[in-house]
Amino acid sequence: MPLSATTSRSLVDQAIDGMRDLLADGEWTVGTRIPAEPELAAALGVSRNTVREAVRALAHTGVLEVRRGDGTYVAAANEVAAMMRRRVGRVDPQHVLEVRQAIETQAAALAAERRSEDDMRALTELMERRAAATAAKDADAFADADAEFHLGVVTATHNPLLIELYAGFEGNLRTMIHLGDETTDLADAHVAVFDAIRTQDPGAAVAAVTGLLHTLGR
Repeated sequence: MPLSATTSRSLVDQAIDGMRDLLADGEWTVGTRIPAEPELAAALGVSRNTVREAVRALAHTGVLEVRRGDGTYVAAANEVAAMMRRRVGRVDPQHVLEVRQAIETQAAALAAERRSEDDMRALTELMERRAAATAAKDADAFADADAEFHLGVVTATHNPLLIELYAGFEGNLRTMIHLGDETTDLADAHVAVFDAIRTQDPGAAVAAVTGLLHTLGR
């Protein structure tokens, strides 16, 4: 959709917002290459110079990554995720666990109150994928399913700011999830979180997440 120059905001700012919308809508996902300058300029209805400036700005924040001779790739879903991506890998894992507890306990309570049937179907599928990956001893599939389950819980809050904040952790969480750490207690803890959300019991959801993260931190 062509951008209008009649507002007080610059076309570069509007182009940046247009790209943010593509990221937020899931049309551009992390790891994918974005369209080339001419195509993007045509889609946004601006000049290639405007696109170039917008890309440069988003690359500076860490949302995009310009690879010389290869194109521009999505490095993070938004500026918050980009900041968390830089920070999480540099701090004590215990500090990460404490922040996760602060976010995930509240998220679990809200998810128990607000979850939809679609949310439960998604969480059910992720629990099944997690169990299947454990049985198959597939470390990569396990890390993906586990990280996506936790993000799925946050997604079930239907709070866009909370989802955006937690999404900043997700990429880093995958690198911290190891199939070898899986125990019966940890598997049971995930089931407890799932059951509390399914039965729409916020108190049980908070207790389940607290227990899960305590087990994880042992």
